[in-house]
Amino acid sequence: MAGQIPAQFIDDLLTRVDIVDIIDNRVPLKKAGKNLSACCPFHNEKTPSFTVSPDKQFYHCFGCGAHGTAIGFLMEYDQMSFPESVQELAEHAGMTVPVSQAVSNTPAKQSLYDLLDKVSQYFVHQLQTHPQRQVFVDYLKGRGLSAQTVEQFNIGMAPDGWDNVLKTFGGSPQAQAQLNDVGLLSSNDKGRTYDRFRNRIMFPIRDRRGRVIGFGGRVLDDSTPKYLNSPETTVFHKGSELYGLYQARKANRRLTRILIVEGYMDVIALAEQGIHNAVATLGTATTPDHLRQLLRSAPEIIFCFDGDRAGREAAWRAAENALPMLGGNHELKFMFLPDGEDPDTIVKKEGAETFNKRVDNAQSYSGYFFASLESRVDISTMDGRARLVEVAKPYLRHIPAGVYRDMLEQRLAEVAKTNMSVLNKHLDKPATKQKRRPSASSSSAVVSPVRMAITIVLQHPDLHKSVADYQKIQGLELPGISVLLRLLETLHEHPHLNTAALLERWRDDKNSAHLQRLAQQSLSLSVDGLKHELIGIVQQLQKQAIAERQSYLTNKPFGQLTDAEKEEVKSFN
Repeated sequence: MAGQIPAQFIDDLLTRVDIVDIIDNRVPLKKAGKNLSACCPFHNEKTPSFTVSPDKQFYHCFGCGAHGTAIGFLMEYDQMSFPESVQELAEHAGMTVPVSQAVSNTPAKQSLYDLLDKVSQYFVHQLQTHPQRQVFVDYLKGRGLSAQTVEQFNIGMAPDGWDNVLKTFGGSPQAQAQLNDVGLLSSNDKGRTYDRFRNRIMFPIRDRRGRVIGFGGRVLDDSTPKYLNSPETTVFHKGSELYGLYQARKANRRLTRILIVEGYMDVIALAEQGIHNAVATLGTATTPDHLRQLLRSAPEIIFCFDGDRAGREAAWRAAENALPMLGGNHELKFMFLPDGEDPDTIVKKEGAETFNKRVDNAQSYSGYFFASLESRVDISTMDGRARLVEVAKPYLRHIPAGVYRDMLEQRLAEVAKTNMSVLNKHLDKPATKQKRRPSASSSSAVVSPVRMAITIVLQHPDLHKSVADYQKIQGLELPGISVLLRLLETLHEHPHLNTAALLERWRDDKNSAHLQRLAQQSLSLSVDGLKHELIGIVQQLQKQAIAERQSYLTNKPFGQLTDAEKEEVKSFN
């Protein structure tokens, strides 16, 4: 079992957790017969092909083939490890993961998370009690922040001094090494070690699970750097983390829109005004990892940039990184603020209602895309329009094939004042391959009885109770017999298991992928019909096993038979 977590605990967990609740909290599901459906969160699509089965506790996308249990969904969607996914589900179900050295494959990491949390609490405590606290408190009040907002984001202070954190938490060589590992210490050329963050307002950075993974610090004067972030560590990677995402998800049961802003204070100032759906990149451009995480969190993403040159350049970098993710069940938009304004200043001037109107009127991705490209050429001339096609070509190649790309190409043809036939020649689009029709023989391929029995048992584990004396098929040398026997033996020992729990027991087995495919295959018969089908298959296999045994013993020289085998031969007559 992956992660060495006891199989029995995984079984119990998956019988208590409802996969519908887990997925619906992240991807809104709609009723579709006995199952639920949505547009797949793992690939771009307009028509829902992602289904969730409450009976099997299993999800499957008929478009891209993604499938799995609640554990697998968290691993894929939230990018958690196996132990993290189990821990998340256990917390949801009010269960405690068995504590053993083998359960956590990253004890060192957990120790780092614990240390960062303690340091965060230390910074908060300093803001509440330190003799120099008043200047920091006055600064936060001057920025219009209430005590409630300061508490919501756990804002603290790093007092002036070279070694406050080092003295408080670095009492041993091992502790000092951990402080260094999480980026809380720096060293100079002379080898002197000191606190990285000194005399700064401190903003803890949390991951999607709410764990402190790093810090941002802001000076109160004109010192440089104005903002200082934790360096890259084993738990903090600025290219994949977003400040405020944890708080946004906590404040909204279901995020429908996320606003990307530039800095910590923009996120916090918007929250102060009741706007709890803003996040900020951590001193870097919006990366593909950022975008993937955001698109899993909300269907609408709005980039909010300053209207100056730097803001326009940052917006275009974000637009370029978004190209491979365009289309599907989400929208990307762009919002530019007046020169000299940022979200922090403008929301204080205009208020939340007017600011939200700006957000509502944000420019669509396609509008921004073409406006940016058209600004590089003179579309009033034929030469400029031809140049526009050449400029657009490399960008269009990165967009996934589909309706959205087709519509962008149609728009390009309109702007360039040409037709799609001419445009397609210049876009170097490959010729469409004819889909090969399946032959009559392949479409009517016969499913082996053993495979059918495995499929029935996987999808309807309760039906194993109808099978008697299944051990008699053990001697058969047929593909899949060992798998069927293992499934039946497992269910005989643990009759409460559902489809998801069965599949998790096979996660690290070579047959895992095959079983997951069988678990999602369509079965046309009713449950009662499948019960009779399973009974008939096992009886047929039992007769085949008996016949093969009889043939083996009767063809074996009598003198070579054991006494037990001789008695067995007599029973054939």
